[in-house]
Amino acid sequence: MTGQERGPRRRTYEFRVRGHLGAKMLRAFPAFAARTRGEDTLLTGCLQDQAAVYGLIARLEALGLELVEFRPLPAGLRRRRREREHVKKPQVG
Repeated sequence: MTGQERGPRRRTYEFRVRGHLGAKMLRAFPAFAARTRGEDTLLTGCLQDQAAVYGLIARLEALGLELVEFRPLPAGLRRRRREREHVKKPQVG
């Protein structure tokens, strides 16, 4: 069975965008987790294929955002991040 027969494989990507994005701008990326790093915003999420990567880059450009960097995340790093996100935080009483 080839990769094409199994279907596309989703990958997690991290996109670094210049500046801090506000809540209104972040609504354009509902499938992505956002956090600030220095003067930039990091958007992290899964994309189905290369066409989806180019689509997200086009959306950033259409919104006038400056893409500083993007990269696929290693599988082990993705797993550790998902595990951290699913850990429940203690309730403050």
